[in-house]
Amino acid sequence: MIEILDIPEIVGIDARDGLIRIPPELDVPLTPRVRSIIDSPEFRRLAGISQLGLVGLVYPAANHTRFEHSLGVYRLALLLLKRLAHDKRFKSAVAPRDAEVFIAATLLHDLGHWPFCHPIEDIHLEAVPHHENFADSFLLEGEIADILRNEWSIDPGKVVALLNQDPDDSASRILKSMLSGPVDIDKMDYLARDSLHAGVPYGRHFDQHRLIGSLCLNEAGDGLAISEKGKTAAELMVFARYVMFSEVYWHHGVRAATSMLQRAFYLLRDRLDTKNLFRLTEEPMIAELRTAAGDGPADELLRGLFGPRRQLYKRLAQYSFLEQREIYQRLSRRPYPWLANCAERFADVASGAIGRKIAPHEILFDAPPVEREVQFDVDIFFPKQNLYRPLDEVSPVVRTLAKDQFDDYVKRVRIFAHPRIVGELRNLENLSQLLIEAIERDE
Repeated sequence: MIEILDIPEIVGIDARDGLIRIPPELDVPLTPRVRSIIDSPEFRRLAGISQLGLVGLVYPAANHTRFEHSLGVYRLALLLLKRLAHDKRFKSAVAPRDAEVFIAATLLHDLGHWPFCHPIEDIHLEAVPHHENFADSFLLEGEIADILRNEWSIDPGKVVALLNQDPDDSASRILKSMLSGPVDIDKMDYLARDSLHAGVPYGRHFDQHRLIGSLCLNEAGDGLAISEKGKTAAELMVFARYVMFSEVYWHHGVRAATSMLQRAFYLLRDRLDTKNLFRLTEEPMIAELRTAAGDGPADELLRGLFGPRRQLYKRLAQYSFLEQREIYQRLSRRPYPWLANCAERFADVASGAIGRKIAPHEILFDAPPVEREVQFDVDIFFPKQNLYRPLDEVSPVVRTLAKDQFDDYVKRVRIFAHPRIVGELRNLENLSQLLIEAIERDE
């Protein structure tokens, strides 16, 4: 009977042929059945979708793709399986066939992403599916489904279940936590890869190899824990995530661009065929949006993002959990339609204050979305005492950055304004009072 270490892709880690190279100088093994997947049109589509989307408008080298990221996650999956194949409890819980389903799932985990997926998902419109469910149409029928059946001998439904459904057995719970949990290979890859391409050091300052080498099963045997030797690596990963959100993902310029795209999409929501739109790569999708925009207000927003001259809205004001908390709390985690309406009310109020008309789309409110980031909830295993303890219990770093409302400290409420009016608005002495007036008109 085949063992986990005999799976062709895991054997390929140590081979010197059948490799593809991705940054930073990493070799990824490609077996014939992996090649079949990544050469399929559905998977090649990911090469036309940037991993960070609008971040590239602020960090110009951050133009890597979801294709590259998917290969990076797949490679980490092989290293993690190779490590856990020596763990007796893991071997008894996870069969080689389960491990093969996991390998396929890691390769395909981003298949349902469309361009600018997360900003569009965050506004929670009825016509917008969750990207994980959107992937089902690629996985359950068509070429990839045939490859899984014929070359991998895998039921595509099992890949979908591992990616999108609540696990109902021990093996699935373990594998799900390896791909999507507190310490998972998706985070390990995107933090380091996004940091590399953005040209900042923050997401690479954790010891990925040490972390993988220290992963083990938790006390219940249904998820991952970290041995004592990996505690520092885990702390550094928590810190890396915190700083990447603070300095890259929620950089004020990135959020200005995000707010512009969200408002444009919201204005166009009734004119878009999202079922077909989300199957496009980046450039064709931008073209579709701009066609739908015509010469309306959404066009001005989209031209500022994708036209020949970049013109991002400027930060007028910002509020946080520590700075003017009352305004922060009144605007954060509001449904997007309410937030858009409130921005329009503020535009109306501010028009009176400066004595000339401000168009509704010239003011944008950006606030933390309804959902919070997942907390970093994982145990540390102390082998000498045969004891498991929560990481946040033994680490003040984790307790502060991952437990005490991570979102409140990295995600600010920001008011953005069109460059042509931002100077006049900044000169208003009663800006916060005008904002409160706009908020209270609908409360």
